[in-house]
Amino acid sequence: MLHPQAEEAIALWSQEPSVTDPGFGRKQITEQRQLARAAAAAEPREPVARVGEVDADGVRCRLYRPEGATGVVVFVHGGGFVFGDLDTHDAQSRRVANRTGMAVLAVDYRRPPEHRFPAAPDDVDTAVAWLQRNGAALGLDTTRMVAVGDSAGGNLALVAALRSPGAFAATVLVYPFIDPQARFPSYRDENGGLTTAEAAWYWQQYAASPADLDDPDLAPIDSVALGTLPPTLVLAAEHDILRDEDEELARRIEKAGVPVQRTTYPGMIHGFWRHPQLFDAAEESLEEIADFLHRCLGVSREG
Repeated sequence: MLHPQAEEAIALWSQEPSVTDPGFGRKQITEQRQLARAAAAAEPREPVARVGEVDADGVRCRLYRPEGATGVVVFVHGGGFVFGDLDTHDAQSRRVANRTGMAVLAVDYRRPPEHRFPAAPDDVDTAVAWLQRNGAALGLDTTRMVAVGDSAGGNLALVAALRSPGAFAATVLVYPFIDPQARFPSYRDENGGLTTAEAAWYWQQYAASPADLDDPDLAPIDSVALGTLPPTLVLAAEHDILRDEDEELARRIEKAGVPVQRTTYPGMIHGFWRHPQLFDAAEESLEEIADFLHRCLGVSREG
């Protein structure tokens, strides 16, 4: 059963244009990006001790540093690969930093349709390599580096960990968007949140060619290298069309011999994680992430 907060969010979000509306093209993409930044600017933002812009070898990033933080989260934002940026996810980056007590390097990867696969994962790789080279000079402990991402960002965080085995001490994947084939039953259980047609549109924007849809760097659920992952937390939403692929991913990671923790939030829909003003479960999930990292890395809430 949908949580009442999810029902209210669906009613609110249904007033916005959909990417599957007739005539939705690049002009509308630009408009939606601008509207999202304007909405994010109105969000309350928690103070973080230090926040600064970073040029990570040509990839724009933003570094959030709570007082005393040494471990570091590489945060890759969601938005169907097409939407989202440092500003739309600024409030969430601050919350992640404050709840975990870790520094957060938020990555502003290139997005389609202007820049298709593999531009986004290549940018994340560049930022990770920059952090590995420069982290010590910044007072950051890159042996306690964590990959975190939501939705499309969960895909990219997972791919980053798979492309750089041993680089991360833990991975946190929030309803990751990982199966372009839409093979799992939850795709047939739409409720007004993310729809199957919208998911297909995002994959169409992201893939440079149909062959890319079979690339494990685009569809990491099919990667044969899941056993190289660090301890992993997978968060899913009960009423998300991605629920079954996320739960299957957790099973495959566990089968590959990697410690994995999986939580499916009851009554929740895709998108709940970064909207604490709409969903009580958003704060609950941030606390779960902080607890998971504390157990994995020995990271205290104070850093």
